Amino acid sequence: MDFDEAWSFLDQLQFFKIKLGLDSMARFLDGVEHPQRDLKFIHVAGTNGKGSVSVTLLALLKEAGYKVGLYTSPHLSSVRERFRINDGFISRDDFARIATQIRDSLNGRQITYFEFTTALALLWFAREKVDFAILEVGLGGRLDATNVITPLVSVITNVSMDHELHLGNTLSEVATEKAGIIKNSVPVVSGVAADESLEVVNRTCAEKKAPFFLLGRDFHVALHDDGSFDYQGLAGKKFCNVSLRMKGAYQIDNTAIALATLDCLEEYGVSVDEKSVRSALTHVFWPGRLEYFCLDKKTGRPASCPDGVTPEDNESDVLRYLLDGAHNPAGIECLAQSLETHFTFNRLICVWASMADKDISKTLNVLAPYCDMIFFTRPEEERSATTDALSSILSAEHRHKARSTLSVSDALCLARSEAESGDLICVAGSLYLIGAARRLLLGDIVL
Repeated sequence: MDFDEAWSFLDQLQFFKIKLGLDSMARFLDGVEHPQRDLKFIHVAGTNGKGSVSVTLLALLKEAGYKVGLYTSPHLSSVRERFRINDGFISRDDFARIATQIRDSLNGRQITYFEFTTALALLWFAREKVDFAILEVGLGGRLDATNVITPLVSVITNVSMDHELHLGNTLSEVATEKAGIIKNSVPVVSGVAADESLEVVNRTCAEKKAPFFLLGRDFHVALHDDGSFDYQGLAGKKFCNVSLRMKGAYQIDNTAIALATLDCLEEYGVSVDEKSVRSALTHVFWPGRLEYFCLDKKTGRPASCPDGVTPEDNESDVLRYLLDGAHNPAGIECLAQSLETHFTFNRLICVWASMADKDISKTLNVLAPYCDMIFFTRPEEERSATTDALSSILSAEHRHKARSTLSVSDALCLARSEAESGDLICVAGSLYLIGAARRLLLGDIVL
């Protein structure tokens, strides 16, 4: 297969519904000589922040001179985004070659989309002989396709309600699924809150004799008014006045989790000096997560803008955008907090879509009070909630703000036509929406 044929073959696998379990991955790995056995892994689970922690770890290890593989999901514009080694995405030729190998090895057996991409990541990382491979869990942990590995460190960023259909209806049940990545004697780094999720992770670590390092207990952050922070790490390590490129107070917790994971890797001879740490953290970028940028209103091309939204400095020919993939209650709460503390705007114009299987009322109605206008749209016909459904879920006091649109393109055009000097256009509610909007506004991440 060439690249287009391989991607088309992969897309056909989406017709097979989500199937949690490790049996088919185990059978596949038996047939390709277990590429995971020669790799050193960091395994990252959690409800929110998995991608940010993973890309931060990549930046830190790369800055220290290591060759690092990164496997994340979902992608925003191209499937190649899921597979990286340092700053490079998988090539079209490598993707096609390994995809063909996987297809041929299956001999007609059924495999899911995520199992296929996980297998492709393992084969590519093994072929390229990476020093470390960072794997982000797709869904849950215990029965996720990535859970066929034994990592050097396991990470559980946090636990909140999401994917209840697959993970359970209580916080304890969701935490149990995520704690399923914990392996015997393998250290665990986590930012779970002091609730049922902490009880589950604590208990699982004790049962597995896995050392457990918790944010706020074993490593700490202290925030400064200027947005920087101090990090007090494991074994007395300390960095003061650390600055990040990524926006959002929650990214400080994510960064601390990545730094503590790095501390755990010292047992394996990994050493990253303070200069490299500081340099790496000023370059970490995760598209579609509090991604702020400006476009020229006439040309649609990227335009310079200040580090923040300051209406007094706004020019009428500049449009300001904020793209955030928040799609569950905890993520939307973080977005709302960021709008209050990090951004200033005259009006907030929102473009919103949600997947139908999400708890939309607990996300949409949290953000609605901040919005002056809301344009509902539908990026995916099959899974996306209809605009009529979104309108009906919106609380009565905010319903007058909403308008329905036929497509993401229409929603962005209407938002653009309504935006005035000092306004902020916020696109949120679904990563599928972020992907579609980002392609229209900025083009593909991977070319």
